[in-house]
Amino acid sequence: MTSPVIVELALNGPTPRSVNRHVPRSPAEITAVALEGIELGASIVHNHNDDPMFTADGVHAVEPYVRAWTPILDRYPDVLLYPTMGAAARGIPVERRWAHVEELARRRMGMTLVDPGSVNLGLTSDGVLDPVAAAEPYANPHADTDHMITRTAALGAAPSISIFEPGYLRTVLTWHRTGRLPAGAIVKLYFGGRLEFGLPPTPTALEAYLELLAPSGLPWSVAVLGGDVVGCGLAELAVRRGGHVRVGLEDHAGPGEPSNADLLRALGELLADMGRVPASIAETRAILGVPATA
Repeated sequence: MTSPVIVELALNGPTPRSVNRHVPRSPAEITAVALEGIELGASIVHNHNDDPMFTADGVHAVEPYVRAWTPILDRYPDVLLYPTMGAAARGIPVERRWAHVEELARRRMGMTLVDPGSVNLGLTSDGVLDPVAAAEPYANPHADTDHMITRTAALGAAPSISIFEPGYLRTVLTWHRTGRLPAGAIVKLYFGGRLEFGLPPTPTALEAYLELLAPSGLPWSVAVLGGDVVGCGLAELAVRRGGHVRVGLEDHAGPGEPSNADLLRALGELLADMGRVPASIAETRAILGVPATA
């Protein structure tokens, strides 16, 4: 029997409605799209609110997440949700940038977000900086990422760990090898599409990551920022190699204006053609080793 595939829905990110009219922005819209996405097979849901990603303050509010997530958790108490955080440190202490992540985890409302490194983001394939990005690096010094993993472990939360560059993964594998990686982790391998960062979504690039990952046995998924993870073939490659897949309007770039539901249906059709199914919420928790809620 083939194992089920964890499907994550990243339903908005910083993508504006001027790019796609279907992007949910208000808490009520986020709730509605998330509930539809769960019905279509998503067992992990990630969203942003309208706190800007790149800001001089770096602080995000808890309340919009609570408003969006409470109706979702009322219906699906075991679904895995996680937020974002301010992306340009610029002297903002991690305790402030990450405070809303910690508070949501303290309330047992979601996973944490751990970004274990620094990277330049926003340069597009046409050589210009995406207007939602910033000229400064997305900076997470080792002391900041140490805070994220230490607090995640103390809270007993499961971390969603972002991998934008190969060095990020080597850091995570060092935590794992030395027993510091919090339980329940999933490693997200982000590939650059029209956003020029990290590795491109090719078979060779995927195999490079998997060579590093193989000894750890950690669960992993793939996403293409500024592309189409299904259309480019990376989703199929990942599933065949034992991985999981993230889709959604945060990441997607391509012709037309698909909705989040359209992207989930396209992935669902691919999985069906491969004889695979999306993991249920309970199966996702079992794969990650995250206990059900009381």
